[in-house]
Amino acid sequence: MRQLCLLGNPGSRRTVFLEQAAAQAGTAFCFLDWKDWEHAAELWGRAEAEQETDWFVKIDPPLWDSCCLKELDGLTLEYRQHLAELYRLAQSISVTFWNPPEVIEMLLDKETCKQRLTAAGLPVTETVPLLSGDAGKKDSVKVLLEQMDSMGICQIFLKPIRGSGAAGVSALRVQPRTGRMALYTCAALHPVYGLVNTRHLRRISDRREITELLGEILGLGCMAERWYAKAEHQGFSYDLRVVVQEGRMDYVLARLSRGPITNLHLNNHPLETEALGLAPKVMASVRALCLQAMACFPALRSAGIDILLEKGSLRPRIIEMNAQGDLIYQDIFQENRIYRRQAERMKQWLEEVP
Repeated sequence: MRQLCLLGNPGSRRTVFLEQAAAQAGTAFCFLDWKDWEHAAELWGRAEAEQETDWFVKIDPPLWDSCCLKELDGLTLEYRQHLAELYRLAQSISVTFWNPPEVIEMLLDKETCKQRLTAAGLPVTETVPLLSGDAGKKDSVKVLLEQMDSMGICQIFLKPIRGSGAAGVSALRVQPRTGRMALYTCAALHPVYGLVNTRHLRRISDRREITELLGEILGLGCMAERWYAKAEHQGFSYDLRVVVQEGRMDYVLARLSRGPITNLHLNNHPLETEALGLAPKVMASVRALCLQAMACFPALRSAGIDILLEKGSLRPRIIEMNAQGDLIYQDIFQENRIYRRQAERMKQWLEEVP
């Protein structure tokens, strides 16, 4: 017997719209709630003992409701431990994953993911080595600014190595001649909770406030990247979110912003890529780069890939990859194409002869 399974969150848009897609495909799946994720061990262990069930499992990310950025590492560590346990369980039963837990875990680490892409010779947003200031937070900021100056870099992105949704992501610009600074971030210092994610992008220009906030952000464990000038459309800068599934670009969406951070939940603007008027050769280069990136992780069936088009040349660069980046609101409320393709592939698996 073959059985489909979703490990996710009840009532979430991911769950609801995959259920709708499965119903349209004429199939269904059993559901496991992340809050009771240990039941996977019981369920799959029973299947192992009975030796009569093959599983096809999709893993959606758990929901995190904390705004405290210092909890990022702990929350991510717990998730990674769950993924490791799922991987261990999968060694003893017959299970096929949409995306395997060990690959999801690998892509959770932005630094490790980018290192693999770089080793493959793919164009990415270049990583800037960070030197830690051992004497404290103020020193870490001083070291960062000195390093930027020595490398001739006046603007960078700082990203927590583990995290999502622009949590803790910050863009820093320094005017070399005057020393004036500007920091774009959703992070803020709360008198009780410390460093928090406000989900509201702010531009800060006060040097003392920037220094204090940067010290806290660097303490999260960050990676730094060069801040590239992005392509523009009608006064907005933009990048692309590309959803690739089993060798095809299933969805491409432009994310437009007046500032440097383009995540759509920050009141930025989505736009269908056709409206950008990009030449076919540009889109072909985006597609080729995305497929090359997927080839770096052979077990990966789908991913959301963020692509920067350099201003002027429109040369594509990979910003980052997300093994669970398949939720696009502009898709689920219209064609639901992404989840329909997943449901169709799951149905195909059900009908295959073992």
